[in-house]
Amino acid sequence: MKNIKKHYHIKASAEDIFTALTNPLTIEIWTGASAVMEPVPGTEFSLWDGDITGINLEFEPGKKIVQEWFFEEDEELEAEQKSIVTIKLHNDGNSTDVELLHINIPDEAYDNIVEGWDKYYFKPLKELVEE
Repeated sequence: MKNIKKHYHIKASAEDIFTALTNPLTIEIWTGASAVMEPVPGTEFSLWDGDITGINLEFEPGKKIVQEWFFEEDEELEAEQKSIVTIKLHNDGNSTDVELLHINIPDEAYDNIVEGWDKYYFKPLKELVEE
C-alpha cells in the first residue's frame, strides 16, 4: 500500500472548489461523465460513470472532504488499511491551496491514481473554477 500527498494551487475560493467537488451537476461539467454525490456523511458516491466509487465520511463546507475509495480487494481489508482520501481547502488570498492526502492505495493502482489526480481530477477542475 502506498500514499500520495500533494498540493494544488487554484485561483478560486475554497467555497467554489468545495462546490465543484461535491455538487453532482458541477462534477459532471468538469469530468464529462455522470456523477452521484451528496455531501452527507455515510452516503455512497460514484464518479466517472462508476469508475470511482466509495463512501463519503466527513464534510466541512468550504474546508474539508474525507472519503473512503473502494478497490476490488477492499472487502478483505482491516479498517486501518482502507483507502482514504482527505482533501483540505486552505484560503490563500484570492486563491486556494488544495491539500490532497490519499492513503492506502494498492501498489498495482498507484501509478494510475497519481496520474488520475493530476490529469483527470484537478486539471479539469482547475480549468472550470478558474474561468
